[in-house]
Amino acid sequence: MSVVTSPSDDAPHIPVLLEPILRLCAPIKGVWLDGTFGAGGYTRGLIDAGADKVIGVDRDPLAFEMAADWLDGYGNRIETVQGVFSRLDEYASDLDGVVLDLGVSSMQLDLAERGFSFLRDGPLDMRMSQDGPSAADLVNTSDEGDLADILFQYGEERASRRIARAIVRERNAEPIETTLRLAEIIEGCLPRPKPNQSHPATRSFQALRIAVNDEYGELFRGMMAAERALKPGGLLVVVTFHSIEDRMAKRFMQARAGRLNSVSRYAPEVEQEKPAFELMTRKAVVADDDELAINPRSRSAKLRIARRTDAPAGDVAGKQIGMPTLGGRR
Repeated sequence: MSVVTSPSDDAPHIPVLLEPILRLCAPIKGVWLDGTFGAGGYTRGLIDAGADKVIGVDRDPLAFEMAADWLDGYGNRIETVQGVFSRLDEYASDLDGVVLDLGVSSMQLDLAERGFSFLRDGPLDMRMSQDGPSAADLVNTSDEGDLADILFQYGEERASRRIARAIVRERNAEPIETTLRLAEIIEGCLPRPKPNQSHPATRSFQALRIAVNDEYGELFRGMMAAERALKPGGLLVVVTFHSIEDRMAKRFMQARAGRLNSVSRYAPEVEQEKPAFELMTRKAVVADDDELAINPRSRSAKLRIARRTDAPAGDVAGKQIGMPTLGGRR
């Protein structure tokens, strides 16, 4: 889903890297699953390109409410499911393709009351499904070490300890309940940004959102579910927006394509598992100049695609594909 980086971005709800997806996956046919329905851009793009049917999955009920005025026009060619894409193999099987477009949608960021944006004042929420513990719960109840771990492991924030210390100090005086108050606390811990640098709160807000929604766990389980749900020849399409997600997608596809197996010549010979995927993109595909000019939100997006083989679905460890875990750095 597109990521808003400034209020001046003027390309709302444009599906990122749609043109290369349709080109590299052509011919588009059969039944696809859009695991991050959002504003419906990928779903409509796949239908218009030739898919017989698309199953649109989203954990946010607002996504389907906002799509109600155009969904009927597609009849039974679009089926919607409110749920998480980590369970996509429970919603469908023998799929011709799965698209996972990660992160937070522009429509979520644009609504101050959802609490995702540090540029708009609102309740510190960040829940995509609108239920369960919120970012405010996390910020106001986690101990300092756990907060520092979240900021560093999930957001790659080098000032994680300093920020966590400031959060604990400020919440002891008064609970932190709004996005702008948290953003101001973070800003006070970091140097003033230079022109063209991202907002000081960017990494911390990303980390908290990922923790609240278990996004890395969802991605790991979602790719494994896609392996189980895709038919031989089916395509797994993953669009990421930051380095940790891209590393996970890259290493998952490499691992399941047999590219991460390193066997010592001195080790006993064992039969190697047949690869479950073949790589369709050797390197990540990024937006070209034309797309960047139309949609600035695509500048950090990376696309990777793999094709399912006829091998039985298997398993891979989260550690093997670089999934971050908490409890490492304090």
